[in-house]
Amino acid sequence: MATKTKSGELNAKALARHRKRFLRFFPRAFKDQRYIDWEVTYKMTAHNLWEELLSQDQFKALMRSRDYEEIAARALRVEAKTNFLFSFEKMALRDGVKTRDGARSFSEGLFQLLHQREPLKERFVQWIVSVAELPRIKSRVLSWPVVTLFPFIAQPWNHIIMKPTAMRNAAYELGYDLDYSSKPNFGTYERLLHLSDLIKQDIADLKPKDHMDTQAFLWVIGSSEYEHLSPDD
Repeated sequence: MATKTKSGELNAKALARHRKRFLRFFPRAFKDQRYIDWEVTYKMTAHNLWEELLSQDQFKALMRSRDYEEIAARALRVEAKTNFLFSFEKMALRDGVKTRDGARSFSEGLFQLLHQREPLKERFVQWIVSVAELPRIKSRVLSWPVVTLFPFIAQPWNHIIMKPTAMRNAAYELGYDLDYSSKPNFGTYERLLHLSDLIKQDIADLKPKDHMDTQAFLWVIGSSEYEHLSPDD
């Protein structure tokens, strides 16, 4: 484990070690074809579908017509293109937006987060409340992946997804205090965004574009998927 650093720093030795490992998997870094195939294509497929179905203008028009069920249905179509949610999270989300009240809470909270001008903290906290208020049938809907998936896919230049185990492992490896809580909250999310920004700054020569690239870099560090995978596979 890397020694814990100040809040504005990453452990340089740990970062250098993991950078070297990342480049063993992907020698051309974020332009490597294997990187694109493994880490980019499915995310961009989802992002492009979001732009097709729920661009800002389309989202706004559907909100004006109060077609909340259609908004939720389109969002679920986008989610189906990704592998970020566990099956129980997928089921809980679908159950949560089945009713008109659930679809409305989901739509209003997400629209505010993505397209209103209040400070990010206010918008993100309200989005958490909106997800928490979704009807619960079997599993709870409120989880880090559910809360962070849609903003990440819609606006990867502004948002990042929290997969708790991998991001906690990556932060631990880099000596960074994520101030993690299992209950979604703005403080932890702000720390994750800050970690992502530090990564982007410290590996700037590799030219990461947005939080999709920095999230992938952190994923390689922290996920069991890469822990058990050889760069030569």
